[in-house]
Amino acid sequence: MKEGSRLSIVFVVIAFTISFIWTQTQDLSQYEKLKSPQIRKMPDKVKMLVVEKKGDPNVVAGMAFSTLFSTFFEQPGVKMAPPRARWLNQPSDPRHEWVGLYALPLPESVTTLRSQVEGVKIDYWEYGEVAEILHVGAYSEETPTIEKLLAFIAKQGYEIAGPHEEEYLRGPESGTDASKYLTIIRYQVRKK
Repeated sequence: MKEGSRLSIVFVVIAFTISFIWTQTQDLSQYEKLKSPQIRKMPDKVKMLVVEKKGDPNVVAGMAFSTLFSTFFEQPGVKMAPPRARWLNQPSDPRHEWVGLYALPLPESVTTLRSQVEGVKIDYWEYGEVAEILHVGAYSEETPTIEKLLAFIAKQGYEIAGPHEEEYLRGPESGTDASKYLTIIRYQVRKK
């Protein structure tokens, strides 16, 4: 095994261990209200550390999060928060063509990265008004939850104004079985 591959595996293990510890120390009951869809106001822009990867998320997400976490923890003053991902494609597009943006929130004090890693950048994600819902269960079973959120958006007189986003509160790194994963599904919205 090459040295770079070993380091990558080490970073994945460390990153997911930190994420697991974060999950275990948080009171996730605050998210229970999101089992019903809602519209809320988020900051207009949030500074994010972003890794872009093209391909089936089941194949590329592990490496994306490995790169993301290893770069994130090199930065001064960062605190663990749930990772997020956005997809720039339509769900009907072939999964091998999906472009995913994998990200973690950064404090405003971080203005440059300590090391330059290909495909990693600081960016601002726009928010404002968003519609969101909590999905409990495996990622492969999100479709009914997404459909419920989309119906809610339309019923409230809104339309989608941004990409599909997911925020991972509890996932594989927590050692939890997939039926107990917690994922916030979110869209930027605007009034029609």
